Amino acid sequence: MISKLLIANRGEIACRIIRTAREMGIATVAVYSDADAKALHVRQADEAVHIGPSPAAESYLVGEKIIAAAKQTGAKAIHPGYGFLSENAGFAQAVIDAGLIWVGPKPSSIDAMGLKDAAKKLMREAGVPVTPGYEGEDQSVERLKKEADAIGYPVLIKAVAGGGGKGMRKVDKAENFEADLESCRREAKASFSNDEVLLEKWITSPRHIEVQVFGDSHGNVVHLFERDCSLQRRHQKVIEEAPAPGMDEATREEICAAAVRAAKAVDYEGAGTIEFIADASEGLRADRIFFMEMNTRLQVEHPVTEEITGVDLVEWQLRVASGEPIPLQQDELSINGWAIEARLYAEDPAKGFLPSTGRLEICDLDPPFPFVRVETGVDVGGEITPYYDPMIAKVIVWSDHSREEAVSDLATALCECAVWPVSTNLGFLVRLLEQERFYEFDLDTGFIDQNLESLVARPAPHQVALQTAWSVFAKADHSFDTRQENVASVNSLQGFRLNADRNSTAVLFDQFGQAQRFEVPEDDQLLMKAYTAGTSVIVPDSGFQYAFSLTPPIGLGAASAADGAILAPMPGKVIAVDVAEGDAVTAGQRLMVLEAMKMEHALTAPFDGTVTELSAATGGQVQVEAVLAVVEPKEE
Repeated sequence: MISKLLIANRGEIACRIIRTAREMGIATVAVYSDADAKALHVRQADEAVHIGPSPAAESYLVGEKIIAAAKQTGAKAIHPGYGFLSENAGFAQAVIDAGLIWVGPKPSSIDAMGLKDAAKKLMREAGVPVTPGYEGEDQSVERLKKEADAIGYPVLIKAVAGGGGKGMRKVDKAENFEADLESCRREAKASFSNDEVLLEKWITSPRHIEVQVFGDSHGNVVHLFERDCSLQRRHQKVIEEAPAPGMDEATREEICAAAVRAAKAVDYEGAGTIEFIADASEGLRADRIFFMEMNTRLQVEHPVTEEITGVDLVEWQLRVASGEPIPLQQDELSINGWAIEARLYAEDPAKGFLPSTGRLEICDLDPPFPFVRVETGVDVGGEITPYYDPMIAKVIVWSDHSREEAVSDLATALCECAVWPVSTNLGFLVRLLEQERFYEFDLDTGFIDQNLESLVARPAPHQVALQTAWSVFAKADHSFDTRQENVASVNSLQGFRLNADRNSTAVLFDQFGQAQRFEVPEDDQLLMKAYTAGTSVIVPDSGFQYAFSLTPPIGLGAASAADGAILAPMPGKVIAVDVAEGDAVTAGQRLMVLEAMKMEHALTAPFDGTVTELSAATGGQVQVEAVLAVVEPKEE
């Protein structure tokens, strides 16, 4: 067995691997960049080695530094986690050549599945059904456009390398193809250093079904059943669950058998995932499920498989990498209950899901329920930086009773989480889980986009949330300690009026400057969880975070799109500028593209008008809220 393990990753997955390694008696080594010097994974590991500046390209993506750190600390093996170098065959080979154990599939298997076009050809030969499309070597715009026209719109453009929804675009009309292709290639080049693409027919009622597979060096390959990852935004998974709703035993047997054939075709070892797209217009049927790609690594959503099978997939990885056979054979594996996972991100759904950065003054991710599992890489005082993926945590729930109970319990658990002042998708996730169509699973991968407006709308705070904040102001006598939790009891506040009589109404202001009127609470009023930060009281309400104060917050009159000022929504790099000073623009027209947190964000004109100022230039780095351009409205 491995005696010391270096984890070539960061955040929640590094913490997840450290936990299992510790349970197995394996010493751990973390690596970190400048931005992660005080990160949770660094503090949890037995040792930690600094590997460079904050940008991943200068630290976590530099294989030589990681191998050197392993040699320096005497680590015997390297676990890549997911993302970064986890599917880099060259790095895997370099680890092996250095005399270290690579906790992952053989480099040849990574190579075989690393490019989606080559993988699809290989799968056809292995008898695995694949999606109709184009995977040719001719990458000219003219050829790709011709093939897309022949396939028929909508069509999906996909980068042949990488994953995670990057380098993917759905094209609805022929006239949009070239612009979407350019954007897709640019994002793929930045993320994977490869701008080649393939085309696939867009399935009109698609569900994303994937199968967890596992192989060892003794020729054994098993599956651990399927997961459903259909709830996505911009091809990025949001909610994942296992088993897949509506999956009958016959279809499950066929899709899982196809996944095992796929793994055996590349002589697979370790944890991997075979991803399928299903045409669910007539329910799940084996003849309407097509291979998309293979992820040759541990998946973000692996906990739901662990919850329904009772297997620790990281433990299996470490045992198989040490030369042991898979601990269980296929007939020893079974499904028990239902599990569902939500990805909690630092992003603002109300602003197009733009990533949010900053210090976590409040970070309460420990719902008081035994059925909840939380995987996180941050805690109070931690920083969400612009350098990496903005995931804060994964919240997982298991139920042995029903899928409906698991869904309800997850919504309840998310309502108990609190994060401040970084914006999150907590409220969005709760709204999503409460949809009647979600309970019935009458949905597909387009569900979020189809219902986006209602899902991101912020509701008015409930009366009890305002009353809770009011009670905390009374109890604390207006003096707060940042991050202090206050769950106040009104019974202790008798006689306190704060300029309002009991049974009368009062007003507090939320973080948007909106006056919120409410009834002053009675003595026996039940209150919610609340926190203090600065001079505000933070109350989580149905997943949404409200900051209440006695006076309107300052700084709400800054320049915004309503004034025609185009502000940088986050720190990032300007990768395209489409206009010049003096240009006439129309509402919604793209002005420029900002790259941050490995994703592209288009900034558009707020109304018809003229570009009167332009300070952004291609290649320039910008800070949050920097004025990049000004559009003067068209005269009526």
